[in-house]
Amino acid sequence: MQAKTFFNPEQKTTITRTIAGVEARTSGELAVMVVDQSDTYPESRILCGILFGGILALVITDLWFSASLWTFLPLFISLALLIGWTVDSLPGVKRFFIPSTRRESMVREEAIQAFYKKGLHNTRDSSGVLFFISLFEHRVWVLADKGIYEKISQKTLQEYAADIASGIKKGQATEALCKAINKVGILLADHFPIRPGDTNELPDEVLLA
Repeated sequence: MQAKTFFNPEQKTTITRTIAGVEARTSGELAVMVVDQSDTYPESRILCGILFGGILALVITDLWFSASLWTFLPLFISLALLIGWTVDSLPGVKRFFIPSTRRESMVREEAIQAFYKKGLHNTRDSSGVLFFISLFEHRVWVLADKGIYEKISQKTLQEYAADIASGIKKGQATEALCKAINKVGILLADHFPIRPGDTNELPDEVLLA
């Protein structure tokens, strides 16, 4: 599952129209971003390689090489490197070796970086909102600018993020995302109503890294 193909063209159009519809009622600015992963997690390759490489090397040397230490060591190193390299193509196994708190932290950090890289902090009323989806971690983070946080808490935004993550697990990513966008839009319309001279300051299409 890759970010560039996570939503098909029709779904991307639906999301874009949903964002445009919300922004027609508020001076707030919304953006959606999808990334493959928020970090490479090198420690997962090391841990996986050491564990499974060690077990395999131990079994092989015990069965066929009379438990020779001089056979075990180079075999262990070779297998550890091979398995560590291979684990990148096995996301389910790789996730097992990454604590949930670490994944959560990296998604949050990557969302913050994306918020600034994509210029969401430059809106006129400091009212940008980013819906950040990181596929490998199965995590969603909703991040807002300082103007939003004066009215809406991060806890409330993360409730919408949880709804999106739940929808993704059920195979209803587009529906869950658009529903959350509309809910956030209602809050934004209350606190940040449309103003004369308001312009679309951010792209409405789904963003990639």
